[in-house]
Amino acid sequence: MSPKKGSIKAWNQGNWSDDYEVDISLEAASVDNYDGLLLPGGVLNPDQLRKDKKANEFVAQFLHKGIPIAAICHGPQMLIETKEIEGKTMTSYPFIKTNLMNAGAKWVDEEVVVDKGLTTSRSPDDLPAFIDKMIEEYREGIHTELTPN
Repeated sequence: MSPKKGSIKAWNQGNWSDDYEVDISLEAASVDNYDGLLLPGGVLNPDQLRKDKKANEFVAQFLHKGIPIAAICHGPQMLIETKEIEGKTMTSYPFIKTNLMNAGAKWVDEEVVVDKGLTTSRSPDDLPAFIDKMIEEYREGIHTELTPN
């Protein structure tokens, strides 16, 4: 999924890489068609995507419906933009720790953290634990306690 239609260019090891066709545009996507949301890391994508109001609203809908969310590395930046992570225990790449804390999250330095359907992890080094927990939370389905007050 992408805010833009057509194709997108990947970034790999510090260089532009392959082009990929967008399977669905953000405009055409419906939260009701998903069992979970994965917010991948990297510096470029979350930093650019968080500027898109429709993308922020899309992510917030997952919180509102209690659909599990998994975010790794810099991915939690998208959750900051929802303005609905206050009180959540989370982790991330250390460089965005202060941003998460300023948004009201309790930041901890652990390989994977789960807070009522919200799974976060620090970096690619934590992928095995992150993937296991992400799948577990997706299998559990809707988390009514994930929804904001």
